[in-house]
Amino acid sequence: MSNDYIGPVDAKEEILNECESIWKHMEECQSKVMLLGTETLSKSDVKLSLLMTRVKALTAEYNHWQNRSLELNSTNPDVLLTLGKEELQKVKSDLEMMLSTVQLKNKQLEEDLKREQQWHEEQEQLLHTLNVIEEETKAQVQLSKKRLNTGTFNELQNKMLKLKTYKEELLNALGEFLEEHFPLPEKGRSAKMKNSSEEPAADLITLNEILEILMDKLVSTPHEPYATINDSFWPPYVELLLRHGIALRHPEDPNRLRLEAFHM
Repeated sequence: MSNDYIGPVDAKEEILNECESIWKHMEECQSKVMLLGTETLSKSDVKLSLLMTRVKALTAEYNHWQNRSLELNSTNPDVLLTLGKEELQKVKSDLEMMLSTVQLKNKQLEEDLKREQQWHEEQEQLLHTLNVIEEETKAQVQLSKKRLNTGTFNELQNKMLKLKTYKEELLNALGEFLEEHFPLPEKGRSAKMKNSSEEPAADLITLNEILEILMDKLVSTPHEPYATINDSFWPPYVELLLRHGIALRHPEDPNRLRLEAFHM
């Protein structure tokens, strides 16, 4: 090994020596400033002005040395190596801290990505389930339509025919009952009575026909079920319907009549 080699200890001592030299120079400057402050002002104005200028210069230099950062202009390679190692160590520390921060951020992003992927998979599974349910529902609807178009439709049609037949039978039975028990008045009976009134000008209709008119109005125009009473309505039949609660008069027009809504 060469005798000119300087170890880290020697480099440190050299840096300390340079710092002590700079510090001694600063102390000398400070001492000069303090001496200038203790001198009397009994000299001439010219010398006083020069001293004040020197005080300002030394004060500025002192402040400069106080504020400036330590700069070493050493050409010793060991000193430079030591400083370079310290600087690299600082850079390494900063980079490691930055790497740790980036890794933590990447870990958070990976967790967020996993959650988003899981949510996406759940949504896709839900969509698939909904599509399956929709297809099954469509198949059931089509099957129901087919059944309705065959057996169910025929069954409903048969029931409607039976109801229609039963309705006609009821109407026929009602007509026969009314014709037997509630016939039209005899034309000659009024002529045998004293002080008889004249025969009505219009032909009278049967009670069955009156009920048919009222039922047709109730079914065809339920919002306006009243029928107008004319001369063909025999008054005793009208009173019969009103007295037994089968028909009702219009609250404002007594010449209008409606069938009681028994189905309501």
